Formats: sequence, structure tokens, C-alpha cells
Amino acid sequence: MRRTQTVHSSRMLQALFSKQVKSPSQAFVFCFFTTSVQSPEPPYFPQKTRKSNEALHSTNFRGIAKSVISKTSHLWDSKGEHFTANLCLKDYFLRLSNISPEIIRRFWRVSALRPQDVLDILLGFECDSGKFEIESKKIESLWGIFKWAGEQSREFQHLPLSCKIMAKMLVRVGFFSEADCLLSRLDGKGILLDYHEIFSDLIQGYLAKCDLESAMLNYNRMRTLGLLPSVSCYQSLIDSLVQMNETKLAYGAFMDMIKVGIGRSVVEKSIYENVLRLLCIDGRIQEARNLIKSVLAFGIEPSNAVLDAIVGGYCEKKDYDDILSFLVEIRGVPDVAIGNKFICSLSRSFGAERANELMQELERLGFCPNEITFAILIGQTCFEGSVRKALVFLSEMLSRNLKPDVHTCNTLMSGLFKDALWKQSLDVLLEMKDWGVMPNLSTFRVLLAGLFKARQFDEVKTIIGEMADRSLIQLSLPEDHLSIALTLVGLDSQAMKVRRDNDLRFSKTQFFDDLGNGLYLETDLDGFEKTMVKVLDDAMIPDFNSLVLKSCTDGDIKVAVEMVDEMAQWGQPLSTSSASLLVGKLSASYINIKTINSLLEKMNFSIYRLDQGALNKLVQKYSRRGCACRAKLVFDNMIRMKLEIEDETYSAILISLCKKGKLRSFHHCWLVARNCNWIPELKDGKALLDCLCQRKLLNEALELLEAILTKCCYKPLDASHALIEKLCCRGFTSIADVLAKELLKRGLVLDDVAYNCLLGGFCKEKKVAEASLLMDAMVANNFDLPLDVSLQLFPQLCKAGKFEKAVLLKEICLKKHSSDQLSVSCALINGLRKQGRVGEASELLDEILLKQQLSDKEAYNTLIEGYYQVNDLKKVGELLGVEIRKNVGLSPSSYRNLVQLACAAGKFSAALSLKEHMLEENSLPHIAVYNILLFQLSLVANTARVVDTIVNEIQNKGLQFDAVTYNAIIKGASYSKDVSRSLRYLKTMIMQGFRPSNRSLRKVMITLCCLGELEKALELSQEMESRGCIHGSVIQHNIVEALLRTGKLQDAVKFLDRMASKGLIPENISYDSLIKRLCQHGELEKASDLLNIMIKKGSILDSTSFDHLIMGFCTNNNLDTALDFHSEMLCRNLIPSSKTWNILVSSFSESGRVVEAERLLHVMVQRGETPSREMYSSVINKYRSENNLKKASELLEAMQQSGHQPDFETHWSLISNFSSPNKKDDRSKSGGFLSKLLSGIGFAAKN
Repeated sequence: MRRTQTVHSSRMLQALFSKQVKSPSQAFVFCFFTTSVQSPEPPYFPQKTRKSNEALHSTNFRGIAKSVISKTSHLWDSKGEHFTANLCLKDYFLRLSNISPEIIRRFWRVSALRPQDVLDILLGFECDSGKFEIESKKIESLWGIFKWAGEQSREFQHLPLSCKIMAKMLVRVGFFSEADCLLSRLDGKGILLDYHEIFSDLIQGYLAKCDLESAMLNYNRMRTLGLLPSVSCYQSLIDSLVQMNETKLAYGAFMDMIKVGIGRSVVEKSIYENVLRLLCIDGRIQEARNLIKSVLAFGIEPSNAVLDAIVGGYCEKKDYDDILSFLVEIRGVPDVAIGNKFICSLSRSFGAERANELMQELERLGFCPNEITFAILIGQTCFEGSVRKALVFLSEMLSRNLKPDVHTCNTLMSGLFKDALWKQSLDVLLEMKDWGVMPNLSTFRVLLAGLFKARQFDEVKTIIGEMADRSLIQLSLPEDHLSIALTLVGLDSQAMKVRRDNDLRFSKTQFFDDLGNGLYLETDLDGFEKTMVKVLDDAMIPDFNSLVLKSCTDGDIKVAVEMVDEMAQWGQPLSTSSASLLVGKLSASYINIKTINSLLEKMNFSIYRLDQGALNKLVQKYSRRGCACRAKLVFDNMIRMKLEIEDETYSAILISLCKKGKLRSFHHCWLVARNCNWIPELKDGKALLDCLCQRKLLNEALELLEAILTKCCYKPLDASHALIEKLCCRGFTSIADVLAKELLKRGLVLDDVAYNCLLGGFCKEKKVAEASLLMDAMVANNFDLPLDVSLQLFPQLCKAGKFEKAVLLKEICLKKHSSDQLSVSCALINGLRKQGRVGEASELLDEILLKQQLSDKEAYNTLIEGYYQVNDLKKVGELLGVEIRKNVGLSPSSYRNLVQLACAAGKFSAALSLKEHMLEENSLPHIAVYNILLFQLSLVANTARVVDTIVNEIQNKGLQFDAVTYNAIIKGASYSKDVSRSLRYLKTMIMQGFRPSNRSLRKVMITLCCLGELEKALELSQEMESRGCIHGSVIQHNIVEALLRTGKLQDAVKFLDRMASKGLIPENISYDSLIKRLCQHGELEKASDLLNIMIKKGSILDSTSFDHLIMGFCTNNNLDTALDFHSEMLCRNLIPSSKTWNILVSSFSESGRVVEAERLLHVMVQRGETPSREMYSSVINKYRSENNLKKASELLEAMQQSGHQPDFETHWSLISNFSSPNKKDDRSKSGGFLSKLLSGIGFAAKN
């Protein structure tokens, strides 16, 4: 029987979906998308298999981006523009009024703006609120008003101050192109004389957006106008120019800054050092020297960084005399690293003797050489073959209490070996112990090479043994000593043999052993000698660049970085090849940006001399670490140098710029990348597509997809999935829908991943109709529906009234996900219950109970909650009994629901029993079990005794009250109007450092005010104020009402003032009742303030508040203000009451402003409302009293057309006036007014 039901159900499902989709069920893919739900295009089912994707030609996808854009461009703003077009003046006012209604209120009635009006508005909104989002919207609207006013007529001219304020505000929120446009227009009018600050901020803004070109244009325009940039502007500009390697521009800007007299505030910054370093790198030493002299005029001595740069520049040119003269001229004393650089360069160019003389001259200037200084001289003398001089330098070093390092010792040993003093070299090894110098591997290589050269093979074996003792090498056999030694000095041990000369004449003997045997080497002796000499030469002057290269090649980046620091102390410059390799390795590693920047600063050449591989890696590193502007500067220079940009570099910088929102720079890089046929890797492509969708750059996202598909870089399905997924996640499912349809038309077979994304996207966006249609098509074509999306669909289908489809969806889910029957059924039950379909929900619960063998805790609790939701308390009780007998355990939500039922029914003993059951289960913290019970008891009256019992139990068990415990007790006491109890617990709670909930405070405050305990209420309010607690609408209303009832009007006003000044007012505050009460007491100003607060807080406005204010202002004869509020009311689409219209019309009539009273009548009629007879009469009578019979007659006619009859007095008065002899002309002009009047009240007209 069950099998028959299943087959029947299956057939019913198939029939339903086949009717809706009208397609063969065998079709594997389909095109049933729902961008236009009302009239979907005919479904399209290509008969293909998965293999067809592999056979697709890339040309199939050409033009796909353009096609999708043309169909969906109305769904997004691809350019991300700031401003909304085609807004009227009222729209701008409405936006601004929500920010500051009091400023805009007097402008609601204007139809045209005067220049002074624009200035007043701008002055009112000039202050920065400190919230960027609010500022951005505010200034967008102000710019709209500014433009609207300027377009009113050709004669309209903005006031200069208005222009200045507008430009300043545009720059403040980053609307740079708009500010630039405004400044360009003002430039022609010659009113930019005091715009220093605006231009400076604009330049800095462009620099922050990585737009150096626009920044330079504005800087040049500024200087042409004779305006002076700020110090910070100069700093930002020069810093960017330095990073762009723009030596001439950076130097020009810096010198300009010095000329205008603000250089002193900058030269102490690193920017001065950077400019000077750039000049020296560029070889412009004389300009650098001039710059130093200019800075000296401020009394600022050159720093070590400055001296290092200029000494490095001179050393590059080998102009050593000028270095010395420069140092003498400025009386500069170089530090040891700079001095060593000078000495190292000079010694290599002109020898150690000249370097020694220089050292002595530097010492006279105050230079203090260190051990490395002498090591440089020792190395150079050894290299020159003068070991004797080297020993002299060593002696002097030791006499100054300086100790040689390992490099110096290696140098000395090399020099001695080359002079055939091998025994003295071994003596140096012994001395190293006394000096505290630890020999390293290089030391032993020098010893081995020297001993090989001296043919001291026994000593070689001794050295190898010592190396083994120091764990520098490992020995396996004793006879390996010589082989290992040869390998260590770079020789092949198999290519060299030691032979004994058996000739009595020793014709082949090259050396003798200890026994007097003649020995000779059987090898290439010339090659052998050259190898030994090379090892010795390399040790004389350490080549740190080679060491850096080796460390990088070995992957030891940290050692390489340390080596760079050491070579700086030795005065050796980092080579471009070493720097390129090291920068590339660092950029590809996880080492932080600071280390890389520090390395770049140590180079004595521009970073753009690094190879293109290193620069590519550098841009990637900057981009991935969020340094988008710096990455963009390097990238731009690479483009100018026409270097090859890697695809990974394009991807990294585009992702970084897009994430940072630097869209102008992004579009520039985007165009360059697209022109170079860049295609990202799949991982980068997905990340970029996500960023593009987040920024609503959907044109670019679609173009990128098309590029990927047409280039066949990876599987088309992977790329398509990526964009469809990102579009659906970012709220663009309708666009993803159109894209998927377009892909299908072009032959791409989509799988269930794409359709699941679409279905999930429609569910997330609450597009039930589209989700429903797509679900139908997926089922008809045998696609599996994802469980998570299906669970989201149930409540949405039920809410849309698609109950039958929701039930069928349940059946489909159970077929594929039989193990999730409970979650599926409960999702449907919840949807049915929320729509009032309790009967169907109960039937489903019964069905689950009958079909499923319940065994686990989740199943029982799910059913308990289901029956609880449909209010079937009998079944709840039965399941609870079974659960307790089987010791399954209650879930927290089930416990909460059951306690609620028990307390609501007054069955407190049952609630206490449930509590004991939960405590025994120990599945929740004990205090949480008590809190749930206390909260439910707080909702029921007369539970003080039960609550006391529970509180005592908690205290006896030593449990600590938490905020939830206190709030529940306070709420219950307030509900029972037990003031003393609620206050006692509230004070205890505050003393314990807990923050009371808004609900607890509200309950206590209402109770106090209702019981007349005003002093206690005010005392509690002051305590709340001191702790910064927000006072909600209810609390403020009750306190103010209590104060007004006791006649304390001024206290009520002061209380409200205090709430506003201390920022204790919540969002969406409602002051409608207080506005009415304050108006009744004549406090119109304070009532207006409350209305303003409501508007600013985004509260829902009620027309009654405006009505009371308008009537109050009319009563006080403040008619203009009343009319301002009335106009605002109409603009906000609020409907004034008939009393409001009446008092406005009558007040304006009585005050002699009858024209405005008449206009109000016309406004009423235009809005579809009918003015009352009294309104017409008041205006007519006023016109009659002013003897304006024409107007009176027109209004009388309008009155009759509205269905009102004038009274006798009005009749007779008008008839008398028209009967007067001096009104003959008026009678003729009235066109038969009297006959119309009489016919209007029932008299037939005479023929």
C-alpha cells in the first residue's frame, strides 16, 4: 500500500512539473530563467552532454559581455557615480531636512533660490558631522542644490563665499572631480585668491587616490595663481614624486617650498633625506650639495642619512677630493659606516696608502674609525701583496683596543699564505683564540687552500680533524681527509693524486714528506694553483654581494638580510643583481613590508634599476599587503619604462585597488591590463570577480569573464561558476540569471552548481516567484535541489501562498535527503504555522510521529517544538512523558517553551518540576535554567512568592546572579507593581556592575510614574544618565507626563534638553504625544526641537505632530513659521487635518494676508480636498471688506461649485455692493454675477 502511495505521489509530482515547464524530462540542461517573471522567454533545451563543453570553440563567447550588459544595465550603476541624476529641488531639500530640518524648513516654500539663499544653506551645513556616510549624502545634495541654482538663469551668480564653502566640502568627502570642475569654472572668473587650503586638500586627496597626474596639474595651477600649498600638501606631493622617481619635479617642489619660507618645517622630516638621496642616485650631486646649503641656512645640520647619500654619490663618481672639501665646508663628521664607505671606495680605486691618508684627515674632522675600518685597510694591503703593511695596521688596531673579526683574520691568513708564510698563518689561527674570534668555514677553507699551496698535506689532515671536532664536517673513514679537503676548496678529489717520485734524481719531486720521500702531484698544476690563489684572494676582501646571492639561492633569506646590514658597515654597495634577487625573494615570502622598505632605502640606486622580475614581485607584495598607492606608483613607472608586466602583477594590483575603492586608478590599470591581453589565474580571477561585484563594477566583471572564455585559459565552466556565484552572493541574481541564459544559448552546458547558486540567490533576495519557477525547471530536468536552499524556500513559498508547491518540495527533498526528514518537515511546519495553517501543520507532525521511529534527542525536541508551535498541548505532554521515561533529554528551546506553557496556565508546580528535570540533566548551566524559569514567571502576575522561593534556592546553592537573573526579577516585580522590590534589585544590579536591560528600566520607570513616585523616577533617571543609559520613548514620555501633571513645565523642558545634550536619545524615537502636550502648554520651541530630533533619528513621522505645531504657531500669530511647517508637511506627503487647514486659512485672512489664504484654498483643491464653508467665507469676507469684489465673486463661485451655499449676510453684502451706482462698471465687468448668485441658490434666471 505504501509503495502504491509513493508511485502515485511521484506521478503527481512529474505531472505538475511537466505542465509548468513543458519540456521533455530527458533533457539534461535547460534554460528557464526568470529575469522577467511576468513574461518569461520560451524555454530552451539544447540536447548536449557534458563532453560538449570541451568541444566548444572560444569564438562562441565573443560579445557575451555586451549582450548581457545590454539586457541588464538598468539593474545597476556600473560607474559607481556619487550623484543621483534628475532630482528636483524638493528631493534635495528632503534629503537635507532629514539631516538638519531646522535649516531647510524656511526654504520649503521657495520656487527659486537667490544667491544669498544658497549661501545660507551652505553655511548651515558647513560643519562636519564626523560621520562620513552622512557627510557624503549631505554634500551630494548640497552640490545638487548648488548646480540647480546656477542653472536657474544666465544672470544667476553664486556668491564667492558660497563657491568657497562648496569647493571645501566637496574636497572633504572625496568628490575631487566635482571640486576640480568647480575650481576650473571659478578660475576664469578670478575669484580663487584665498583658496590655499582647498587646493592643498584637493592635491592631497588626489595623491591619496594614487592620481599623481591630477595632483600635479592642480599644484601647477595653484602656483600659477600665486597660491601657497600647505606644509602637509608639499610633503605628500614630494613624497609621491620621490616614489615615482621624478627627480626634477621633486627637487623643484622642494626648492619652491624653501623659497616661499616654509622649508624649515619639512627639512627635519625624512622627506628631505629622500629628495637628496634621489638627487644623488641620479648623479645630480651639485644640486644635492646646493640643497644641503639651503637647508643649512635654517641652522639644521645634515643628518647621517644625508651625508651617506652625498658621500655615496661622490664615491660613484670617484670624486673623493670633493667629498673631503664638502665635509670640511659643512663641518660634517660622518659616522663610522659612512666613513668606511668613503675609505672602502677610495682604497679600491687608489690603494690602501691613499685610503690611510684619508682616514687620518677624517680623524682630524672628528671621525672615529672602528675595527672594520682597519679591516678594510688590512684587506686592501694584503690584496696589494704588502703583508708587512697589513701587520702594521693590525698593530695599530690592537693598540686602539679594537679586536679583529673573523674576516680580518681570514684576510691576514690569506696574505701570509700568499707570501709563503704558512707557519705564521697557523699562528694567526692560534691568536684568534686569544682575541675571542670563532673561526668559521671560510677560515678553514683559507687554511686548506694555503696549506695545499704550500704542499703541507700533513697539516691539511690536521685541519680536517679540527673541523670535524668543531662539527663543521663529518668523517666516515680516516683516509677521507684529503678527499674532503680537496672538495672543500673546490677541487675534484678524483682528478688529483699524490705520487712518490721513485727516480733517484727526484726529477718529478715537487716536495718532500717527513721521511724525506720525494712527492709530486699528478694533476693539472696550473689549474690547481689558480684554484688555491682564488680561494685566498676571495678571503682578502669579503665579497658580501656574492654572500647575499648565495644565501638567496640557498633560500636563507634572513641571513641575506643580515648580510646586507653587515655590508653597509663595510662600506660595500649592494649590487643591482643581488638587490634584484633579494627583493624578489623577500616579496615572494611572508616577511613584512617594513623589511623590504628598509632594504630599498639602503640601495644606492633607484629601485627602478631592479630587474623586471623583482619589480613585478614588489608590486604584488605591496598590493597584497594593502599598500595600493605604493604599488600603483611602482606599476606606473614600470609602464613608462616599457617593462613586461606579469599577469599575476595585474591581478594583484587590480584586486588591491578595487578593494580599497580607488576606482579611478583601478580603471586606469584595468585598461592597461586589458590592452595587454592579461588573463588572471583561476584563484585571482575569483577574488577579482568578487571585488568587482562588491563595487558594482559589473561591466568589468562581464568583460573579464568574456576574456577568460575566449582565451581558453581554463575550463569555461569554472569561470562561469565563479561569476554566477559572486553575482548571486552580492545580490545580483537577476543578472546572473541572464548570464546563465546567455551561456546556454552559446552552447555551454551548465551543471547543478550554477543552478543551485541561482536558486540560493533568489531565495536570499526573497524573489519567491523566480525561485519557484527555477525550482520547477530543475525538478523537471532531474537536478538535485540543495537541502539548505530548500529549507529557505519553505517559509517563502508558504508566505507567497504556494502551499501545494511547498508540500511537493517536501516530498522531493525527502526522496534525496531521507535522513533529514525532521528538519525538512519542521521547516514546512514552521512555514505553515506562520501563515495560520495550523491544521496542515498538525497533520504533518502526526505523520512524522507515525512514520518515524524516534530515537535521538534532536528528533524528540523537534517534534515537541512543532506541536508547541501549533498549540497542540496534549501531544506536547505525551511526547514529554515519553522523553522523560526514555531519558532522552530536553533541549533548551523545548524547556523554554514548556515552562512558558506551564506558567501561562498557572501550573507553577509543573514549571518547577521541569526545572528540576533540567538541573538533573545538567545540559545547561544551572543559572541559565533558573533564568529561563524566572523570565517566564515575570510575565505572569502574582508570582512573587514563587520567585522568592527560586531566589532563595539560587542563593542557597551558591550560584551567582547574572544580568539575566536580575532583569527577570525586576521585570516580574514591576509587573506586580512591587516598587520597593524592583528598585531594590535594580540598585543591587547596578552596584554589581551589571547594565539593566531597556525593558527592565522601562518597566520600573512606568510603574514609578503611574504610582506617582516622581522623585524616585527622577532619581533613577539621573542614575541612568550618569551611566550613559539611553532613555527610550516610553521612559521620556512617562517622566515628562509626570512632571507636567505636577505643574513642573520648565523641569520637563530641562529634562528633554538634558537628554539631547547627553546623546541619550535612541534611534526611531517617538515624541508625538509629548509634542502635543508641549503645544498645549505653549512650549512651541521645545516641541519643534522634539520634532527635529525625530526627523534626525529617522523616526516615522505622524501628521498630528505637525498639526499641533501649526495650530500653536497660528494661535501665537507666528504665521510664517506655521506655513513653513505646513509646507514641510505636504512635501513629506503627510495629510493635514481639516482643523489645520481651517486655522491656517482663517488666521491668514484675519491677519490681512488674504492672498496667501486664497492660495491655501487652491492647494487644498489641487490635493483633492474640499475646503469647508467657513474657510471660503473667511476669505470672501476679507476680500469684501477690502472692496475686492472681483476676487470675492470668483471665490463665491468656487464655493458654490464645491457644494457650499453662502450665508445671507454674504449674499446681501455682495448684492448691495453691486447695486451701488458707483459700481456700474463693476457690474458690467462681473459678467452677470448677480444672476449667477441668485440662480445658484434656486432662483431662475430671467430671459
